[in-house]
Amino acid sequence: MAQHIRKEEALEYHEKGRPGKIEVIPSKETKTQRDLALAYSPGVAEPCKEISANVENVYKYTAKGNLVAVISNGTAVLGLGNIGPEAAKPVMEGKGILFKIFADIDVFDIELNTKSIDEFVNVVKALEPTFGGVNLEDIKAPECFAIETRLKEEMNIPVMHDDQHGTAIISGAALLNALDIVNKKIDKVKIVVSGAGASAISCCKIYIALGAKPGNVFMFDTKGLITNSRKDLDEYKKQFAQDVPMSSLADEMKDADVFIGLSKGNIVSTDMVKSMAKDPIIFALANPDPEIPYEDAVAARPDAIVATGRSDYPNQVNNVLGFPYIFRGALDVRASSINEEMKLAAVKALAQLAKEPVPDIVNMAYNEKSLHYGPVYIIPKPIDPRLLVAVSPAVAKAAMDSGVAKHPITDWDAYESALYRRLGSNDNILRFITNKARKDPKRVVFVDAENLKVLKAAQTAKDEGIAIPILLGDEKKIKQLIKVNDLQLKDITIINPTDEAYEKKRVEFGDMFFEKRKRRGFNLYEARKIMRERQYFGCMMVETGEADALISGLTRKYPDTVKPALEIIGMEPSAKRVAGMYIMLTKKGPLFFADTTVNFNPTEEELEDITLLTARTVETYNIKPRIAMLSYSNFGSSDSPEAILVRNVVARIKEKHPEIVIDGEMQAGVAFNKDLLRENYPFSDLISEPPNVLIFPNLAAGNIAYHLLQELGGAEAVGPVLVGLRKPVHVLQLGSTVRQITNMVAIAVVEAQVKCNNK
Repeated sequence: MAQHIRKEEALEYHEKGRPGKIEVIPSKETKTQRDLALAYSPGVAEPCKEISANVENVYKYTAKGNLVAVISNGTAVLGLGNIGPEAAKPVMEGKGILFKIFADIDVFDIELNTKSIDEFVNVVKALEPTFGGVNLEDIKAPECFAIETRLKEEMNIPVMHDDQHGTAIISGAALLNALDIVNKKIDKVKIVVSGAGASAISCCKIYIALGAKPGNVFMFDTKGLITNSRKDLDEYKKQFAQDVPMSSLADEMKDADVFIGLSKGNIVSTDMVKSMAKDPIIFALANPDPEIPYEDAVAARPDAIVATGRSDYPNQVNNVLGFPYIFRGALDVRASSINEEMKLAAVKALAQLAKEPVPDIVNMAYNEKSLHYGPVYIIPKPIDPRLLVAVSPAVAKAAMDSGVAKHPITDWDAYESALYRRLGSNDNILRFITNKARKDPKRVVFVDAENLKVLKAAQTAKDEGIAIPILLGDEKKIKQLIKVNDLQLKDITIINPTDEAYEKKRVEFGDMFFEKRKRRGFNLYEARKIMRERQYFGCMMVETGEADALISGLTRKYPDTVKPALEIIGMEPSAKRVAGMYIMLTKKGPLFFADTTVNFNPTEEELEDITLLTARTVETYNIKPRIAMLSYSNFGSSDSPEAILVRNVVARIKEKHPEIVIDGEMQAGVAFNKDLLRENYPFSDLISEPPNVLIFPNLAAGNIAYHLLQELGGAEAVGPVLVGLRKPVHVLQLGSTVRQITNMVAIAVVEAQVKCNNK
């Protein structure tokens, strides 16, 4: 889905807290005077002397080997044009984030205040001692060609202009697979290209390297077909000039096998598409508006394979499929350049990956039962966790085979394991949850809609396409907040349960509630009257199917939210109680904490239920739970009642559910210390991998632990996730931010998807 981002939201995101999107964090201990003496003076002199004696030691003692410069002069920024180096900085910071989250590559973004090719080249060359690689970005053509060519010739580290080569590599993989599916040969097809900028020229070069014939490539710029009769061509366009008369794009589209769009939106008609050859391939890559809308292209030619640059349609050509993994492979063998062999290796690795069975995590993220190689899946999805271990080794091997690797890899199994470790076990769980929610958005009731943060979260959920918000509260107050804060919620459903317009619905809900609770202390009058309360009314909407999930609690006490949910919705059949779980997003991956909000001092049976409920929930995020049952005791070191309780729960679960990885009772420090476990408790189920689920012996321990990790350990807390209810109802923590509320909405939607499918 094309995501609508409001100006105020974007500016607030970049301004809040520490301005910008990146920071430098020490990778070594710096807490004591001795640490500082090692980090700087006098200890720093030792690595300096080692590097002076052998310059290659810079990779051993500094961050150079994992550091890429993202460099621009701001002359061609996104679709904004020549906006200057300062205005380009947010984009370069964003590029740095993509390098980090997809390939664990550190980045310094550098914006140069020059349009001179010579000055640009000289400045970047002078930076070579600092960096392991250079990613050029947003530099206008034709200067970008000369800059990249000179830097590649004059520097001894990898240099790549992603605007040129990123789209070329990704679309090259897509083209290979599309041709394979329609059984056409690349050296036989006619290719029409709309666009003659840096990306288009690089795309055509890589298609030719893959086997396309230059005489079969017809390129158009803003002045028409590029032919030898034109006198206005630069040296880069001349490579694709044809000895043919001038003709229009519509003329050349007739009987063409392939159309590549790298120009502007809505310039290709359905008639032009209809005139193409059998089984046409259409890559309409202009963004955000393709050269022809996806629906129009498919309707005009049902036999077509269509790709765009957008995430809301199949076959997205997205540069993030390439540059992080290409640089990762290049850095890991200390390549002196990124050459054509390495680019082609990336193309072929991407093409091959699309032919392999798709992991469940990808199917779940895109709400597909079984993505498979074919017309609507010709390239991998950006969220595919296999990209790092598919593309980077292929690039590294190509660097070795082509003679540009200065530090060859000898143990490929160890290298693959190292790549997996780089990104921990996180697999970007929030992106997974959000993407999955977006594929099948559900109706979510916001009980506290008279709160501005709740309205902003509803706006975000609506814009992101992850939920269809329903607002409960005073309509006049809500609309005033929407107007004053310029929120785009004009067409949203607003319900005030106290209004006379909803009297009939209150009676209907009240009667249903009375049937549920007539022997539990409610008479008919009380049951109808309580439906004036938003929490009860909202829960009845979820219970009756008028909504799919409910978010509440920002301005209410926790029990006041949980109680109506238990009375109306009740627990799922396999649950005997509900529990509270937090997802803690740490640098080493997500950790799931339970119980943190509901059960004060659980019995053995209750703690067993809490553990099993948490494990089942973790599995819905496509993560295999590895459970540590925490205590102050280690495997029988104490016979206190609490230690025995935890020990007994572990035994019960191991007996009933031998497939679950679980151990305890154990201290938290022991659970994460693999060496200590192996040395002292070699029998433990958690020796091979650390736990990702922590079950606490009581609510106080769990609540204190998640707060400490959040405030002092730098982890982001997502939750509390209420587990065990028959339908999704979630209670926000006090002081939740808009981001935290939005995360809970996505979790509620994913839970609703799962529970709808399990009916």
